[in-house]
Amino acid sequence: MISFDFDREYFDATATLECGQIFRFRPYKDGYIVFSTDKACYVRSEGHKTVIECEDEEYFRNFFDLSEDYSEICRFAMNCGHEIVRLAADKARGIRILRQDEEEMFYSFIVSQNNMIPRIKGIIERTSAAIGEKRDFCGEEYFSFPKTAAFSKCDEDFFKGLGYGYRSAYMTACSAAIESGEVDLKKLGEADTATLKKSLISMKGVGPKVADCIALFGYHRTDSFPVDTWIEKLYREDFGGTLKDRKKISEYFTGEFGTYGGYVQQYIFYYKRSLAAK
Repeated sequence: MISFDFDREYFDATATLECGQIFRFRPYKDGYIVFSTDKACYVRSEGHKTVIECEDEEYFRNFFDLSEDYSEICRFAMNCGHEIVRLAADKARGIRILRQDEEEMFYSFIVSQNNMIPRIKGIIERTSAAIGEKRDFCGEEYFSFPKTAAFSKCDEDFFKGLGYGYRSAYMTACSAAIESGEVDLKKLGEADTATLKKSLISMKGVGPKVADCIALFGYHRTDSFPVDTWIEKLYREDFGGTLKDRKKISEYFTGEFGTYGGYVQQYIFYYKRSLAAK
């Protein structure tokens, strides 16, 4: 097992994991076990440090985006001229945008449509247990996230049985398109953000918000700004916004914050949802 650490000011495990960008983690001892594809790590706070224990240091240094200077990102957010963003960046500066696997994020955010986070996590956990591969980390059993080849062998009834509901049709259609080579998720990542999102939206069941989430969390396109119920409410209350179309609201935020938009989105989402009332 390899152990390394990072300044907790710009890497808070709880804030990073609980801000809606990842669904596969669980409490463990005084921290969390975090799962990505077929890998796992143990992350915890220790004084002014966040400590990571794993078997693949290179993977998790990249996963937690530890080469990026978040002090500069936070400085931008705190000086952008919007009070809610300043407050959020100050309180939630420990959030990092994870560099997650695009395939895992693609299917995970199809599950996320009109869904609550605990339910999303449950569906993904049941799916991994059903068609993923069994693994062990720190004496804890877990299952790898399934590959497209496994998804494509499952019919709608399989997905309905795991709680996907109407999303079952999206899973079968999308996994078939990817498995056949009609869609190449890695190749999509070679395009600019606008083209990437346009390609994602062309797939069955992928709307603008899901495309923004996949672009931000699966391809690290930080000029993406997902808009859900929380962000729409915040847009009206804290930005005095009058737009009603979520795609246009996303475009407004992207215009305001550019390539820092994804970071700002996570700061304000987590702040409004988890910190503002405290």
